[in-house]
Amino acid sequence: MSTTPKTSPEGSFSSYRGPLLRRCLQVLFEAALFGVVLLVSAGDLRWGNAWLFVGLFLVQVIASAIYVIPRNPEIVVERGRLHEGTQGFDRVLMPFYMVTDLGVLVVAGLDGGRFGWARLGWPWVAVGVLLMVLGAVPVVWAMGVNRHLEKTVRIQSERGHQVVTGGPYRFVRHPMYLGAIIQMIGTALLLSSAWALLPAVACGVVLVSRTALEDRFLRRSLPGYADFAATTPYRLVPGVW
Repeated sequence: MSTTPKTSPEGSFSSYRGPLLRRCLQVLFEAALFGVVLLVSAGDLRWGNAWLFVGLFLVQVIASAIYVIPRNPEIVVERGRLHEGTQGFDRVLMPFYMVTDLGVLVVAGLDGGRFGWARLGWPWVAVGVLLMVLGAVPVVWAMGVNRHLEKTVRIQSERGHQVVTGGPYRFVRHPMYLGAIIQMIGTALLLSSAWALLPAVACGVVLVSRTALEDRFLRRSLPGYADFAATTPYRLVPGVW
């Protein structure tokens, strides 16, 4: 969600030490789950692409923590929590997002690891690594400036919800979605699977739909968002849309 940088007075590392530790354990569990899904789908514990993906995922998590926690520890914690007031369209879209997201890993394991239906070569894997790294930039940058960047779409009245215009929000209104789409394509390539591009594109369609619906909701519900949209006219891709 788009929202002005605002760090809470209690937003120090010490204030969030316990919740941050729990969030770290959540992320480690996610990494382990990704690894299990990939290796079971591939049917080979030695499949190097799976280990490369999990390793890169953990490196990005560590790098993002080093950048985000000193600037915005609150959002690291909030992204690991469930909140009331999530919009109906988001409750519909999120299951599709999770299925297509997981589908990328399952199809990649079957294609790139087990059967080799349309296995891609190492040059494409290198492109995938590059896209994973590039896609992380707008995601981490947005997390550093936006204290309202929760996982679901809602108006966070209890947390003084405001519009953010700094950081990556100077260029697009939804930088995290842009980064996620880039990383989804990168994941399929890194895992050497052409077939995994299909669920990756489907996941991108879900995010583009979510972007449009979220934008419409924020225009009518979040004060100042319409003015922000006039100043930053592009939702995802500068100069395009």
